[in-house]
Amino acid sequence: MIGSLNGTIEILDRPYAIIDVNGVGYRVLLYDSLFAKLSPKEKIKLFTYTYVREDALELFGFEEALDLKLFEKLISVSGIGPRTALNIFSVGTREQITDALVGGDVSFFTSVPRLGTKNAQRIIIELKNKMGGTADIDLSGKEQLENNEVIAALKNFGFSTPEAQKALREIKTQGLKTEDKIRLALKNLSR
Repeated sequence: MIGSLNGTIEILDRPYAIIDVNGVGYRVLLYDSLFAKLSPKEKIKLFTYTYVREDALELFGFEEALDLKLFEKLISVSGIGPRTALNIFSVGTREQITDALVGGDVSFFTSVPRLGTKNAQRIIIELKNKMGGTADIDLSGKEQLENNEVIAALKNFGFSTPEAQKALREIKTQGLKTEDKIRLALKNLSR
């Protein structure tokens, strides 16, 4: 399969880029933050994952080999397809995704479009074993409900949902009361 591409960007048409490699154009799906950095006629090297189905052959592109490796771990989880895994990279960097896995941060994964709580929990349970333990994962949903309250409160203060979710991810919420989470998130957003 195709493991990497080294060529020139011919066309950018979100979420795809067409990469010209010695006269052959490869159509590659990219995550938002990578797509935003690119411009036509730019030279690029991408590490790729080749996804083959009966009715499709798709390439998913990553800037670094470690991103590709994490992507492959994500799609190894039952119920997580390559497009959902790519959307996870649109929500956060490799480091943020790894921190969310290790920290058992369900709210990080539920902020991904079309990724529900059950699949978010499944990702954490299946991958946290490979990156740490499962002792501090809250599967009761209590933490999720509290985080939803914090996000709603931050939205009332005029922040967007992505801003509120990002602020919540950046603070350590384990064991904090809802009011404390709101206070710390507001402090984070005011920087």
